[in-house]
Amino acid sequence: MNPWNHQNELTDELLAKASKIRLIVLDVDGVLTDGVIGMDDDGREFKHFHVRDGSALAGWIRTGRQVAILSGRFAQCVEHRARDLKIPIVIQGNPQKINGLLQILEQTGMNLDQTCFMGDDLPDLPLFEMVGLAACPADAVEEIRTKAHFISQNRGGQGAVHDLLSRLMKTQGIWQDHVQWYFEHASSSGA
Repeated sequence: MNPWNHQNELTDELLAKASKIRLIVLDVDGVLTDGVIGMDDDGREFKHFHVRDGSALAGWIRTGRQVAILSGRFAQCVEHRARDLKIPIVIQGNPQKINGLLQILEQTGMNLDQTCFMGDDLPDLPLFEMVGLAACPADAVEEIRTKAHFISQNRGGQGAVHDLLSRLMKTQGIWQDHVQWYFEHASSSGA
């Protein structure tokens, strides 16, 4: 079965890139969320995160792979979500995303070829030129979609991260371990 069906044809180049990935770096607004920045009457920001993205991220981490969040904006709710998912590296309020990516690589010991970055908007574009695998949601801006190695069939905040990670885990032969974990831990799973 080809895990890269839909608009992302499996080429030898894509397969080679996907098989090397051990670190996922994610933008927040428009990737982990739908891009809407909601605020209550007291000015507290809130965001919507998709539960299936969380499930896939938890599985990716359980297999010994790494995840980091890199966002140009700061929101306390992102810190809470990252803590829920056990994502150890969260860099927010950093519009200089290249510096943030280099900091993440230093902290994880990974190199650029082992790194996938998922972004959706123009500030993410320089990172697309650097990483081993550049990915984006279906509703990313045109310039990002043009440079992406992988375009999810899902929109940001609506399962795009799950789509990417399920394909990576299938390519790397670890998807079934992720699925099996839920049978073995049926009473304690959560994302």
